[in-house]
Amino acid sequence: MGKKDQFDKPLAQNKKASHDYFIEEAIEAGMVLTGTEIKSLRTGRATLGDAFATIRNGEMFLHNMHISPFEQGNRHNPVDPTRARKLLLHKTQIHKMLGSVKRDGYTLVPLRVYIKNGYAKCLIGLGKGKKQFDKREADAKRDSQRDIQRILREKQKVSR
Repeated sequence: MGKKDQFDKPLAQNKKASHDYFIEEAIEAGMVLTGTEIKSLRTGRATLGDAFATIRNGEMFLHNMHISPFEQGNRHNPVDPTRARKLLLHKTQIHKMLGSVKRDGYTLVPLRVYIKNGYAKCLIGLGKGKKQFDKREADAKRDSQRDIQRILREKQKVSR
């Protein structure tokens, strides 16, 4: 697997994040995993559906990310698959995120999990919640783009 392949195919991705939030900026964070969680993560047995990040005591944690226990695991398998996992960031990055979250009403949303240079990384986005009419507008825009692409494909087939 080449270096470019890692970013093309994330191990877990939060597809609802772009639907529910305006993502202002994203930051890459390392993850502290225990036991056989990394093996289970490499097999793609993780979900970010309800996951969120918080900052406590100057440290960032990822909550509700589900990593299924490894089947061929040993006694070092974690007991709780949705435990809070510590994220590794520089203090300046944490303070910057904390300021935005407290002051502007932003939320820390995990966007995707992937392996980079042998280490598990999580892309955390600074997102502001969308209102219902924003979601409808985004859906309508996506549908119109899909219709335009379909019409262009049909025209190309006819011209051949």
